Amino acid sequence: MQRKLVAIMVADFVGSTAAMETHEEEAVECVSACLRAVGDTVVRHDGRVFNTAGDAVLAEFISPVNALRAAMEARSSLAAIPDATPNHMRFGLHLADVLAVGDDLRGNGVNLAARLQSSAAAGEIEVSEALYQQVRRASPCAFEEIGERRFKGVADPIRVYRVGTNIDRHRFLSAPTREAPPASMRPNSVIVTPFVAFAASQDDQSFLTEGLTDDLTLELGRLKSLFVSSRSASVALSTRDPVEVGRALGVRYVVSGSVRKLGGLVRLNVSLSETAHGHLVWSDRIERPFEELLAVIDEVTARIAATVAGRIEQAELISARLKRPENMSAYEYYLLGLDHHRLIGVADRHIGEAMRWFERSMDADPSFGRPVAMHVCAWSNLPDFDLSAGERQVAHALDLDPTDPDSHRIMGAIKCMEGDFVASRHHHERAIELAPNDAYIAGRCAAFYTYANEAERALELLDRAEALDPFLPVWIVEERVASLYALGRHDELFAVARALPYQTRRTLIYRIAARMARGDTERARQLVAQVQALDPKLSAGYIRTQEFFRDRAVTEALVNTVHAAGLPLG
Repeated sequence: MQRKLVAIMVADFVGSTAAMETHEEEAVECVSACLRAVGDTVVRHDGRVFNTAGDAVLAEFISPVNALRAAMEARSSLAAIPDATPNHMRFGLHLADVLAVGDDLRGNGVNLAARLQSSAAAGEIEVSEALYQQVRRASPCAFEEIGERRFKGVADPIRVYRVGTNIDRHRFLSAPTREAPPASMRPNSVIVTPFVAFAASQDDQSFLTEGLTDDLTLELGRLKSLFVSSRSASVALSTRDPVEVGRALGVRYVVSGSVRKLGGLVRLNVSLSETAHGHLVWSDRIERPFEELLAVIDEVTARIAATVAGRIEQAELISARLKRPENMSAYEYYLLGLDHHRLIGVADRHIGEAMRWFERSMDADPSFGRPVAMHVCAWSNLPDFDLSAGERQVAHALDLDPTDPDSHRIMGAIKCMEGDFVASRHHHERAIELAPNDAYIAGRCAAFYTYANEAERALELLDRAEALDPFLPVWIVEERVASLYALGRHDELFAVARALPYQTRRTLIYRIAARMARGDTERARQLVAQVQALDPKLSAGYIRTQEFFRDRAVTEALVNTVHAAGLPLG
């Protein structure tokens, strides 16, 4: 017998015995169709059904994220089966080291996944903390923490999480848009792979390594003479080998490094490698007082830029430099806030945590603009968000630092929501100008042009974003769906939507509207059932809170079309 670490999914049909007592043949047919749908979904997500028991399917996945996506998609797919609904099945997921006995898997891990499934309510997906910890940073959904439960045959209590609705906004959940590597290396191209913390400090200083990776990427990306692949592209790759990274992304150079903070000192190891043969171009080990960390970033930026792109004028480096905090504690608090901000949507508590850390950063250094704007970005996820107050706060952030691209992006979004498309255009264009190599900003700014009836320009920006980053977040790639809908290019819309790793509410809404425009009412109604499986409380009125077309009649037509397909008006 061999052992292996896998994600286990157990899916069980609910209430089959009672159904068979009254309509035996119909019930058997419905159960079989549901189990086939689950099995097909498992295969699509690179899983394997290793056993069946009664009306249950037991499957294994190498990837916990794929296991979660498969469960969500399988539940949603039941809506398209006659006489079935998503409430006809329940799911349990667990990550465990199990025994392989032939083609079967056995052990406590399999038993626990089955216990999780049996304790879940009809239509629910419940996961163990072991699996939750693996998927939370790449989760397509929110989670509700249920608390600890005791299960028969399991000695220790297990913390359980219930899968909630899909997340509309998640920065690092990627949707690969390139199947083959680029044909050639781009000139003056570089990527900063995620810095790592030394093993002794990995748990409590990952926020610092992520922050340094972000800042170095942003600093280099503001230099127009460089082509800088985005951070999410480097995160999505499983390799750190320079040759493989270069082949996958078409970049000539890879920056890598590690960091460790020891009291008042910070130790930074950084290296630059070329990707043709993987040779080291240069490396350095820097130990400085923590207060001088950002000055070190400036030095590293200048050295990388000079090596990759040749001689770069000092004026260009200075103009690209972000406004620095005067207090390094403020910088640390900002990075902690950013760490929670990336998990907003996965669990509601991260909204408050992000806001609190941003507030501490603002208190520690009132002249530091970035936490002021990001505080608004976090606040906008709460029901009590005040658009006018948010606008005033972002305006203050821009007063503190007029060169911060994210502040301009956030102000552009606020102005778009208010219907001031002149001001919104200014801020979106300024954000793109300040961060010409930022795939995230290019992709987010594309939404403005869709709403401004310039969908072709939106597609150009999305093309640029995909060139910078073939692993864009899902909620940027889905912007192409909205742009194609605005242009009436429905076949392309369907192809883009189908290629996404999971279906968001927004993608499904545009698919419903496109199907209605094509006269395919039956398929549109099936998609309505699918989106309601993702979010039973969703209404067509949700569209008014998400889609801000300059011509409000376009938004209302979208609302009415989706409502005609069967989604409640709300």
